[in-house]
This record gives sequence, C-alpha cells and structure tokens, in this order.
Amino acid sequence: MTAAAAPLADRLRPESLDEVVGQDHLVGPNGTLTRMLARGSLSSIILWGPPGVGKTTIARLLAAKAGLHFQQLSAVFSGVADLKRCFEDATKRAGGPLGMGQGTLLFVDEIHRFNRAQQDGFLPVVENGTITLVGATTENPSFALNGALLSRCQVLVLRRLDDAGLDQLLKRAETITGRSLPVQEEARATLRAMADGDGRYLLNMAEQLLALPDGESLDVAGLSELLARRAALYDKDREEHYNLISALHKSLRGSDPDAALYWFARMLAGGEDPRYVARRLVRFAAEDIGMADPNALLQAMAAWQAYERLGSPEGELALVQAVIYLGTAPKSNALYTAFGEAQRAAKTTGSLMPPAHILNAPTKLMKQLGYGAGYAYDHGETDAFSGQNYFPDGMPRHDFYRPADRGFEREIGKRLAYWAKLRAEKGAG
Repeated sequence: MTAAAAPLADRLRPESLDEVVGQDHLVGPNGTLTRMLARGSLSSIILWGPPGVGKTTIARLLAAKAGLHFQQLSAVFSGVADLKRCFEDATKRAGGPLGMGQGTLLFVDEIHRFNRAQQDGFLPVVENGTITLVGATTENPSFALNGALLSRCQVLVLRRLDDAGLDQLLKRAETITGRSLPVQEEARATLRAMADGDGRYLLNMAEQLLALPDGESLDVAGLSELLARRAALYDKDREEHYNLISALHKSLRGSDPDAALYWFARMLAGGEDPRYVARRLVRFAAEDIGMADPNALLQAMAAWQAYERLGSPEGELALVQAVIYLGTAPKSNALYTAFGEAQRAAKTTGSLMPPAHILNAPTKLMKQLGYGAGYAYDHGETDAFSGQNYFPDGMPRHDFYRPADRGFEREIGKRLAYWAKLRAEKGAG
C-alpha cells in the first residue's frame, strides 16, 4: 500500500514524542517518559488508557528514541510459542560483540488478554533486562494483570483526548489533505463529541467527510445521517460498569438528583441491565438513608417491582422516580454504621449466652436453672418499658445505633433519649 493510499490515521501518526496530542503529562517537557528518557533509564511500563489515545504510537517512538529494536505482539492473536520466539530473538539480538548488541522493546497490545500463566512468562526476561516491556491495556491493571508483573512495571495512565486535542487532530487532517472539513461549526463540535476522546475514531470519521464532493457543508442533522452515532464506551463486565454505578451512588449520597439521573441515563445508554441498577437503589436506600426516611426502601422496592412488571422502556420511569426520591431524601448511615459495630462486637464477644431472665423455659429443668426468672413483661410496666438489661451478663451496654438529627431519625433520637432516661431512673431505683 502506498503512503497516499494509507488510512488518514496512519498518515497522521506522530514522528516524534512532542507531536503526540493530549498526553503532555507523559511526553511533554516535564513528562514522566521525557524524564525517563533523559536519564537513559527506560524501564518496563504499562500504558493504561482508552482506545485511540496513542498507546501504540508512544511505544514505537520510545523504541526509536531509546535505540531499541521494536517488536510488536497482540495478546489477542499470540500465544506461548510467539512469546518464546520473541524472547529468544531478543536474547540473540542483545548478545552482540562483548554483549553490546541491541536491546528490544516488546510492545504487547491488549496485554490484559494474556492469562496469568502467560503473564508470568514475562517475569524473568523483564527482570534480567532481555526485553523492555511496554504493555497496552484499556482495562484497570489492578484487576487485569497479576501482582508479580505489576511490581516489575510502572503503570502510566493515558488520558482520553479533550476537545482541544481532538480539534488539533482535525486541523492536522485538513493540513495534510489540503481540504477543510465540509461541516458547519456546530457540526464540527458534534463530530468531536461523537469521537468520545478517541483520536483514531475521529480521524476515521474525518476521512469519510473529506471524501465528500466539494461544495457540501453538513449541519448537525446531515452529519448524523452520514455517520452512525458511536455507542458510549461502556463494558458492564469491567471497570466502566463499576465506575458509573459508583458515580450514581455517590451522586445520590451527595443529594444531587440531577447528576444521579445523568449517570443512570449513561448506564442505560451503555446497555446496563436496569435490574442491576434497581438492586443497587434498594441497597442505597438502606445504607445511606435508612431510618432517616423509612419510605425510601419502600420506594426503591416498589420501583424495582414496577420495572419487573413493565420492562423497558415503560418501567424505566419507575426507576427514575426512585432515583429522584433517594436523591432528595434526608441521608443517614446510622443504620449501616450500627450494624458494622454490632458485627465487630459479635466477633469479639464469642458465644456469650443471653441473660437468664430473657430465656424461654419450656421444660422443668430449664425453670430449675433459672431460665426466665425475673423477666419483666414490658407491656405490664409503666410507659410499657421495663428498662431491663438485654445484653449478655458481663457485657457492657453498647449504643450501636446513633440516629442522625435529620428526617425521621430526629424523632427516633427523641425516643431513644427518653428510654435512656427511664432506664437510668429504674436502674437508680
């Protein structure tokens, strides 16, 4: 294929690190990789970032800058035999006169696709310097790569391209082709938004536009007809799934229903199962609202049930109602905190028996042992409150549940304070 026939994205591939767009924190004057190269100590690294932000390009340029032989593998199409061959070639390449041969930079695209055993295969050759490994991944390395490999590599995060970076790429495309994009200014902004931070995707779309006959100038509607709108980046089995549900949860906790609605819409647009969101809303109602508004749990459960009966899209509005209700409800994690403290106390106190006076005594022997003796029936007491001890004998009383002074818990707090007062009075008497 001739250079003229090469895809636009290839023709615009940077020829030096300072031409890389949007990653100044890595390749700018004070970038991590710039400083690493200046010290002459390029180490093995993992490049973590979304698609189309320059991972492959940076790896190629690093090899050229450091004087290393560039070798590329894709974890999708490679296996143990391919790795072994690369390692053997790298060993021969390094073994020149007096061991002063050329080093190898092995670039592994989508390195997270290798299984744990295959990842372990990199350890000896990375450790002894046979290769300088540059792995590229769109997945969180903490989850996708094993700890042994991570400990031998520095993880560098690449950013999705911002609006300015995307426009810089469009201007380069116009310069190299000698044509202006046949779109109006608003459509140009829409084009950048459709790219969603992916420079390669942007240039592929721009190439389609630059192939249009002269004289056309598309508005937003015309652009949308020409280009299929890109699906939002979302993988419900991986990190983005957890990122967005975390954003939804924290927006609700922060009493921002508008932000919560946005994240809910993002999840639906990405193909998330609304039932998963419904389950999380129920959890949120108990964890972050609790008794501050007991109706929150009922609202969340009702929304879930409504969705189960109606399905999509009709049932989604019930989940919207739950999102708004939970976002605007008074917040309290007192219930969540109380249960956590009670669990810790249960673990530390072992198998203490309940106090004898609250044990049932269905047999004669149990009565002889004192089970139930001295039990005070609360309904028979003044204020329907006996003030007896219900914790194990020898275990001090704990106030696990400390209601917040918000919503319905304000009233619960008054009741608990009243019962504490009566308990103290009866104890004193």
